[in-house]
Amino acid sequence: MPFGGREEIHVENAPIAKRDMSYTQNRELSWLKFNERVLAQATDPGLPLMERMRFVSIFTSNLDEFFMVRVGSLIDMDMLAPDEKDNKSGMTPKEQVSAICEAVRPLVERRDAIYRDLTGELDNAGVTEAGFDALTSSQKAYVQEYYKENIRPLLSPQVIDRSHPFPHLKNKALYAAALLTLSGKPAGGGKEKDKSGGKQSGGGKQVSGGKQPSVLGIVDVPSALPRVIALPGGGARYIRTEVVIAAHLKKIFKIYDVSEQAIISITRNADISLSEEHYDEENPDFLNYMRTLLKKRDRLAPVRLELEGKAPRLAKRLSEFLKLDGERVFACACPLKLDYIDQIEKVPGQLFNAPHTPVYPDYLIAEKPIWEQVAQRDVLLFYPYQSMQPFLDLLRQSAKDPDVLSIKITIYRLARNSAIAKALCAAAENGKEVTVLMELRARFDEQNNIDWSMELEEAGCRIIYGPENLKCHAKLCLITRRERGGLGYIAQIGTGNYNEKTSTLYTDFCMMTADPAITRDAVSFFDNMLIGNSAGEYDKLLVAPFAMKNRIIAMIDEQIARGAEGRIRIKANSITDRELIDKLSEASCAGVRIDLIIRGICCILPGVPGKTENITVTSVVGRFLEHSRIYAFGAGLEMKLYLSSADFMTRNQDRRVEVGGPVRSPELKKFLAEYLELLLADNTRAWRQDSEGIYTRLAPGDAEPIDVQGWYMAHPIEFAKSVAPRETLNRRIRRWWGFRK
Repeated sequence: MPFGGREEIHVENAPIAKRDMSYTQNRELSWLKFNERVLAQATDPGLPLMERMRFVSIFTSNLDEFFMVRVGSLIDMDMLAPDEKDNKSGMTPKEQVSAICEAVRPLVERRDAIYRDLTGELDNAGVTEAGFDALTSSQKAYVQEYYKENIRPLLSPQVIDRSHPFPHLKNKALYAAALLTLSGKPAGGGKEKDKSGGKQSGGGKQVSGGKQPSVLGIVDVPSALPRVIALPGGGARYIRTEVVIAAHLKKIFKIYDVSEQAIISITRNADISLSEEHYDEENPDFLNYMRTLLKKRDRLAPVRLELEGKAPRLAKRLSEFLKLDGERVFACACPLKLDYIDQIEKVPGQLFNAPHTPVYPDYLIAEKPIWEQVAQRDVLLFYPYQSMQPFLDLLRQSAKDPDVLSIKITIYRLARNSAIAKALCAAAENGKEVTVLMELRARFDEQNNIDWSMELEEAGCRIIYGPENLKCHAKLCLITRRERGGLGYIAQIGTGNYNEKTSTLYTDFCMMTADPAITRDAVSFFDNMLIGNSAGEYDKLLVAPFAMKNRIIAMIDEQIARGAEGRIRIKANSITDRELIDKLSEASCAGVRIDLIIRGICCILPGVPGKTENITVTSVVGRFLEHSRIYAFGAGLEMKLYLSSADFMTRNQDRRVEVGGPVRSPELKKFLAEYLELLLADNTRAWRQDSEGIYTRLAPGDAEPIDVQGWYMAHPIEFAKSVAPRETLNRRIRRWWGFRK
């Protein structure tokens, strides 16, 4: 699960003094509340133990990324514009960093306590993490041999003194660090007893009676090694590799005594932006420019120091070297990286969720070309309850169909072994014109996108990178086919990435349509992207950055005109855009009923008298990441409903290319409206925010439990198996271009 949205630091132009902040809150602190809801899943006794542990891991990796991106950006902002104030809380960058660190510390303490409780429960269930001192004699002999043969040859220990400068510590890599004093014993003096003694968990250790340390010692935990070592004796018993290295620090630094030690990790600023260099002047090839930027990420300034265990003097010495103030130093009782849990062997199956397999929609005929079925009706796929397979089938069939002339698609994040990319390669190799608008700046997926862009280009695809200074986050595909009497088009609009892996983990929608009003706009969109025109005009599609927000505001105004009969429902990952927040407040004051289903960051406070009293905010956090974006304005037959790639965030609305597509099929519109109502009725996985920004988890009480995700896993999604046929493609095409029979 990615963390709850990534937004470049940006302050809108209206003077802060004129902003009403009585119904808004800081986006960073709101995000921390979202991650707290993620952590709360780890305490749910209804979930299997390993799934609860995974939520602890997700919380931790979310927090890592948050410090890399958001805190890193704020630190940069503090250097560039220290007096700039957030338009939702009035805080300066430095004040925001301090507030973040203050809010994070109790969350880390709670995470550590939950981890401790879960490891105890897992131990009772037969999954045991061993400390070095807890090993039996046979296990210790096995680990020592493993260390000698597999670990020690890869270690590169270093002391830091006048002759040995402080080394570069890679972003989020693990290291064993120690404060050292000369022991006064000869080096290599025969067999030396291991003095690491006491319980070793990989965490901090203080040795009484030692001299004041004079040097710092650091050993990397090689990333090439597995994080866990399975122990002999049966069952899921293991020891972490970094714990083994920590237990050998005295032998590694053999001429020194160890006075304090800990496993440490540095979090570095990962907020690389295109404005850092003039790539058009220095690196004319955009691909090479992105490679250059990626190399920087590991070397950017530190923003956080973590230590597993308490080692205060070691922490102070490290923070001095790293130039970090104390508020950004965190001592933890939990491992600093929890991804190792997926490497534990022989874990009983009942400790995991039962597998969920997305199904092929039963209203589609697998043996019949998808093109023909979409020509008859709009098709909606609902991930992860339904499979991505019909869309993959459409691409594969199009790659082979001699009448298909071209495929155009936007790409933001692809799977490592992408079936979609392979289908595009096959289409190009079969002579189709394949155009891929590849976004290389999809944060933390840049290298994967670079690799795929090269492979796609080799296969004969045309690769473009979108308008300068705008990320292309849209999810749009257009297929053009030669039909009798003209050309036929299929457009696909998605709320999530073209990624087979995340389609089984995230809730998203994929709509395929031959509606000429939509496909005509899709043709215009790709024409505009090919010439770098981000300000094109569209009839049905909402396209950012030049038209989407204005169209949304116009639809909110339509509901404001209806007063108490107005209705707005928005499902998104985050809402931070001040202009949209203020417009929703205006609608609330006009009596419009507004339900916001916001998984992550929500900067609008609901229920504030005279400001947002007609607004509710619901967050659903469950097994699957709630990723889809749905905008619904009005109700009944007059409702305008859109599926979109864009959140209600400033970055999405003003600084990205985004697409929202109208749902015009009455059948699909009815289904999506019912889905929104079911989300609002969830009393099992849903949280409700109050006017103070506090979230409370809903409980069924005496009512019937409603679990939206559980419902769709257990019940097939039903659409009519047959529908009244649309107009023929030829007739639509003739009408489109003004022809007459």
